[in-house]
Amino acid sequence: MPSSVIRRFRYKDRVLEIEFVSGRRYRYFNVPETVYRDMRSSLSRGEFFNLRVRNRFPFQRISSWTEKGKADAR
Repeated sequence: MPSSVIRRFRYKDRVLEIEFVSGRRYRYFNVPETVYRDMRSSLSRGEFFNLRVRNRFPFQRISSWTEKGKADAR
């Protein structure tokens, strides 16, 4: 289901990369694969992000995507 907040996201090696509709991109570290899988299947990815990712994992803002990971677009 498309998100009104998250444009796309992907996961590889416990790193979750998220691009928001605003164009900002962030990399979250030490994210368990179960969190990624749950986000993929969530009906509201923005709400899931706020409850289960934001302020729970170390992160950094990035300017572009890294090498390919498991991607979920829109």
